[in-house]
Amino acid sequence: MPDGSFRFITGKEVLHIRATGEDRYETDCDADKWEEVWKDYFDLDRNYRAIRDDARGRVKYVDMAIERGKGIRILRQDLWEILITFIISQRKNIPAISASVEKLCALYGEKLINGSEELYSFPTAADMRNATIEGLRSCSLGYRAEYIHDAVRRANDCELDMVSFKTLEDDALFEELCGIKGVGKKVANCVMLFGYGRVDRAPVDVWIQRVIDENGGVDIFEDFSGYAGIIQQYLFYYRRYIDG
Repeated sequence: MPDGSFRFITGKEVLHIRATGEDRYETDCDADKWEEVWKDYFDLDRNYRAIRDDARGRVKYVDMAIERGKGIRILRQDLWEILITFIISQRKNIPAISASVEKLCALYGEKLINGSEELYSFPTAADMRNATIEGLRSCSLGYRAEYIHDAVRRANDCELDMVSFKTLEDDALFEELCGIKGVGKKVANCVMLFGYGRVDRAPVDVWIQRVIDENGGVDIFEDFSGYAGIIQQYLFYYRRYIDG
């Protein structure tokens, strides 16, 4: 944002955070809303420092990644939003993903007036009930439009209930997600990590594969069992933006 703040939207809630000093920040929501919505969104009940301390000293490259990325957190995002956005993300770069999501929100989402800002919520399955494949394709979704159209239909016909999946163990959840049209192993692991908070799941993309190949076949699943997904985020950030 022009004033140096960062904006977050989840559901119909909008939050701005701005740094005011070293390790000090201000937000524009009250304490009740922070506890109700944003504390869980930013995964603040998880002790990331303890995880970093436990992980250090095993793999030198991981130690470097942890040191440079120690402010990273796994956001606990809306389940429907995370499913649809990761379906969209396949074979798209970040600017293209952002453009498609913005079009989808403007076409099907609810307008949110936040001060001088005019924003749109991410559309729920109910908001998209009458979406056509042609309408979805107008959001630059290409072949992904058919996947999203199918997910919308299934959700509105009560065939797909993302919330009910919360009770499943990891392997069963993975199988359910892979049963959704357009969801493969990588997308399923992304949804598990960023939606369901299953931090032992780690999607392996080209950047993580490079880390594995360049560091003697480091196995983040075995070496960092229990929080491999968090280590994956440190490694992705370090390899992609620092050591790339």
